[in-house]
Amino acid sequence: MDNSDRPRVLVVDDDPALRELLADYLGASGFAVDTAGDGVQMCERMAQTLPDVLVLDLMLPGEDGLSLARELRRSSTLPILMLSARGEEIDRVVGLEVGADDYLPKPFSPRELLARLRALLRRAGTAVVSATATEAPVAPRWNFGPFIVDDASRRLLREGVEVSINGAEYDLLLAFVKHPNRVLTRDQLVDWFKGYERDAGDRSIDVRVMRLRRRIEPDPAHPVYIRTVRGEGYLFNPRAEAA
Repeated sequence: MDNSDRPRVLVVDDDPALRELLADYLGASGFAVDTAGDGVQMCERMAQTLPDVLVLDLMLPGEDGLSLARELRRSSTLPILMLSARGEEIDRVVGLEVGADDYLPKPFSPRELLARLRALLRRAGTAVVSATATEAPVAPRWNFGPFIVDDASRRLLREGVEVSINGAEYDLLLAFVKHPNRVLTRDQLVDWFKGYERDAGDRSIDVRVMRLRRRIEPDPAHPVYIRTVRGEGYLFNPRAEAA
């Protein structure tokens, strides 16, 4: 396979042995692989060829991985998989907060790294968007209260920590964040979510709303984000303003 047909990964780590191991393993697994030992080399490699996905170590000589990820997020939606030898929860939280798409503590198996990279590429599809001087990047993310809805990875984050949410709840939340401050009727919501056999007593949407409120509302019995509009449907209020 020609390198031009392979997804390109840039591995940034100050451990030469790890860089060589990953270059060999990922290269044999269908990737075109570039490597760098620090932030300066990373920028040089990216100036030559922009990768499809970035593996970035947290602890680097000179500018660390967190700073590099934060800077990159100002100009690109390039998928980032962050590595850390410490594996502490605070590292994971901060890494995700600055824009990493996934996090893998060391030591790890190359096989797991490969699976995560393939998952990131599937999520990104072919739309790895970089900003130019005249065009800002468009990231599929929505903020409300302490939450971030990251549609690139289909995750809900609260202050950088992933919130457990199933696919049905996520799809409903996505419908709400895309239509803020607008009443969505039950019929509209049922129409949007395929696979339901509708009848006069269908309350499936109400059940979804109840479950979603348990994930995001400070007090699900007195919701401030997803409000019931009696006789009409539901309204998503991202600022939780008083009714």
